Amino acid sequence: MTHNAIVYAIFLIFAGAAIFSTLALWTKQSLLVAYMVLGVVLGPWGFKLIDNIHVVHKIGDIGIIFLLFLLGLNLHPQDLFNMFKKTFVITLLSSLMFWAAGFFVAYMFNFSMLESFLIGIAMVFSSTIIGLKLLPTTVLHHQHTGELVISILLLQDMLAILALFFIHVMTINTISVLDVVKIFLGLPVLVLLAFFFFKFVLKFLFRKFDKIHEYLFLLSIAWCLAVAELASFFGFSYEIGGFVAGVAIAASPISLYIAESLKPVRDFFMVLFFFSIGASFNLHYFGAVIVPAVALSLLLVILKPFIFRTLLFYQKENSKIAWEVGVRLGQASSFSILVAYVAEQHHLIGAQASYLIQATTMLTFVVSSYLVVWFYPTPMSFSKELRRD
Repeated sequence: MTHNAIVYAIFLIFAGAAIFSTLALWTKQSLLVAYMVLGVVLGPWGFKLIDNIHVVHKIGDIGIIFLLFLLGLNLHPQDLFNMFKKTFVITLLSSLMFWAAGFFVAYMFNFSMLESFLIGIAMVFSSTIIGLKLLPTTVLHHQHTGELVISILLLQDMLAILALFFIHVMTINTISVLDVVKIFLGLPVLVLLAFFFFKFVLKFLFRKFDKIHEYLFLLSIAWCLAVAELASFFGFSYEIGGFVAGVAIAASPISLYIAESLKPVRDFFMVLFFFSIGASFNLHYFGAVIVPAVALSLLLVILKPFIFRTLLFYQKENSKIAWEVGVRLGQASSFSILVAYVAEQHHLIGAQASYLIQATTMLTFVVSSYLVVWFYPTPMSFSKELRRD
């Protein structure tokens, strides 16, 4: 994609997003849905005005990194550790149930045993983007709900990494010792490096130049992306690296300023991310996958809230909070799409199974975002009483 093509693509995306967002707000629709519909319309399977979605998707992924970075800034490490202890069993049990449900539905629609197995894995994960983009970050009485949502999503992200590693193992004859070491020791090493670097280097720089806001802004972005790259080296996702970078700074007073200053950057990249999801869907497979996709989507949207609510309730969680957490996590994930892409690239599943996962993910994005926006506090709510940032 040339320089002029990139400028033209950015123009089309944001001009189109402005128009579609206006229509969405006027008709009380979700902005996230508007961005995805715009992707379908302008992308290679629509009017073909933007045909190189790979570049847009990669740029949009940066928005997820910043989103996790900002959320990490609001979580003190001790609070996060306590939440992990509480949600580990919940995440494990719920993941087994979601996998079984996905496997059963796929197998009933005549997908092969291996394809059904991998489709089931793709249905395990909930969307970090939907769950966190629609979660208020500055309202104190929603903090506990946010901690539960974030801790479950992060544990699911770790399961997703193991799933991708499992898919990689299925396609090779031997596994190197380095691969095993990276998977099992990478995260503790990453966390320790991040905290020690912040304590002995970054903290000094923040204090030394705390009056120069432009420098703080640049240093924060550099720190976030540096830890994201380090996470990638250890075999983890960039998103986990961004989150670790945020948590490392969370105990510092400067974290509040950084969180506020980076919100516009996050929102810029998030528009690109949701646009790329819509633009990536091949409409030629729509007729072949729509029935199983609707069945899987309804199952997830209904089953996930119920299971999360039940498991949290047995953990002595407030019933209202348990339901809210369940509804906020009642969808598939961008990790589901990644599982589909990697599995298809390694010839473990066919194109139809891959697009079934993609269609299910998009449908659950739409339905879930509507449910959250209509009934719970979000920064994008139609109701003034529920609109909170």
